[in-house]
Amino acid sequence: MKIKKSLAIFFVMLCILSTNIFAQGSKEASDGGEITLKWASIWVGADTKAEICQTLVDEFNAANAGKIKVVIEENPDYDAFKNKLNSQMAAGSAPDIFVFNPDQTTFKFYGSDIMMDFTDDLSGDWGDNFASGTVSQATINGKTKSIPFEMGYTPIWYNMDILHAAGIDTLPTTYDEFFADCEKIKAAGYIPTSQMTGGTNAWTSMLWFSHIAAALGGQDVWEKPLTDPVFVQAAQILLEMYEDDNTSSDAIGGDAGVAGSHYLAGESAMFINGPWYIGRLKTEAPEVYKATVVGPAPGAKYSGAQVGFPQSNLAAANTDDPARRAAVIKFMKFMTTPENAKRIADASGSMLAIKYESSEDADPLQAQFQSAVNDANFVVSHFQFNYPVQVMAEFGQSLAKMASGKATPEEFCATLEAKNK
Repeated sequence: MKIKKSLAIFFVMLCILSTNIFAQGSKEASDGGEITLKWASIWVGADTKAEICQTLVDEFNAANAGKIKVVIEENPDYDAFKNKLNSQMAAGSAPDIFVFNPDQTTFKFYGSDIMMDFTDDLSGDWGDNFASGTVSQATINGKTKSIPFEMGYTPIWYNMDILHAAGIDTLPTTYDEFFADCEKIKAAGYIPTSQMTGGTNAWTSMLWFSHIAAALGGQDVWEKPLTDPVFVQAAQILLEMYEDDNTSSDAIGGDAGVAGSHYLAGESAMFINGPWYIGRLKTEAPEVYKATVVGPAPGAKYSGAQVGFPQSNLAAANTDDPARRAAVIKFMKFMTTPENAKRIADASGSMLAIKYESSEDADPLQAQFQSAVNDANFVVSHFQFNYPVQVMAEFGQSLAKMASGKATPEEFCATLEAKNK
């Protein structure tokens, strides 16, 4: 019986050890033969990137036959995959290649040796493929352990029919010009901006606040304390967007449906959302769709910023084997060439961190999004991406108080900073 128990224990330990070795396949030394890299991916099944990603993998494998082979491991359930990956990494291992969901929880894994470090690799020509600021969003304490890939960009949407009706022919480049334009827009009978304090994150106004903060504080603005004068000034500008009828009367307490409805109805001149909203605009408000252009927010100390946040990065397990590391880098570079990024974007409608020129047959408004990214002086993530949930939950409530005259910009920022601590 003792022998059987010992054998059983040995068998279990062997299985655990084998599992860990398999999960950390990157630690296997290559023997000069074909290197197999397993890619744990959510871009499978019904995902719009599934077909083009498989096509690209097939092309890569054909070009590297006998040397490198990438095999997609399908994970069609996004939430289940995220939980599985987080558990696996918490246990000290990672897939060869995987889709990494960048947030304040997963970035903590940067502090271990689980993930491959791409910092030096991206410092060369490869890094030039990416929109300015996107690599820094994937960098923590000087280490870039995931590759920026799928992005959510949220430029300003301008209804040019309204601007022209108000006698405005060019987009505002400063906030003095912006508020002067607001007066003209109101005089023409329209609402200058769509705003909201409700919902789980006061989405539209949170994005306005992010654009304003970037214009005042630059690419590293989120490294400042929330009581910094930059944020106080940003809060003051946001407050002015709520005052003097510069937004709709239902903005305080309104949710995303309120903010979006005024733009869809052709009532408000300026709005913010991502490219995922294009389809709704095109279907529900075709005339507004035709009149819409997207571009940067007004500048201040800094100009030409775009707000974009990482949605999915690419990452890999760390390895001591130079050949396996070289194979991973080769595949990552292949997936992030401007040519392949363009193919992925055209096939899926996604926007990527890589700079590329849109196809002639791309949706005109989506092409404007990509041009806005290519032309940006820098890209900065939004407020929500940088702070824990309790701060984000407070943002809308404190904004409503400030917009109602019950708190000053200084008090608004102090309340957010207190929640952050």
